Amino acid sequence: MTASADRTDVIVVRSVGWDDAAAVALRDAMEEEMSARYADRFAEKPDYLPRGMHVEPESVAYTGVAYAGPDLPVGHVALRRLGADLELKRMYVALTHRGTGVARALLAAAEDAARALGGVRIILQTGDRQPDAVRVYEREGYAAIPLFPPYERLEGSRCFEKSLA
Repeated sequence: MTASADRTDVIVVRSVGWDDAAAVALRDAMEEEMSARYADRFAEKPDYLPRGMHVEPESVAYTGVAYAGPDLPVGHVALRRLGADLELKRMYVALTHRGTGVARALLAAAEDAARALGGVRIILQTGDRQPDAVRVYEREGYAAIPLFPPYERLEGSRCFEKSLA
């Protein structure tokens, strides 16, 4: 087996609180990476991010952290209620574990949680500078949809949905 196959075999997603230390650290890592990817847009427009992009902890219905082995957090996903839908938020896989099945495990855990919460579809937004994320979502059965609020105001947004029926 290859090293990446070994890592994939031991990926476990744990349900945690939004304020869990590993979850916070992974969201911070994501913020750092996205800030670098979109730095020019932030520089051009200080108000680049619409208010609705910020996740209020009380809106979070599920938070999952993926672990490689017993104690190495390598991925994060959350669901928040957005009207009748559940929105996938803060999906992130550590650079060291991309391409090893972590994203697939996170999405499966989020979809299971959404079903348990009575959700019938998951919606999400990603950006045009995240083609790797777009490929993952499309591979896992997410279909492009028109931009939904607040993302219609965000340059380069791409929105997707997946029915859970």
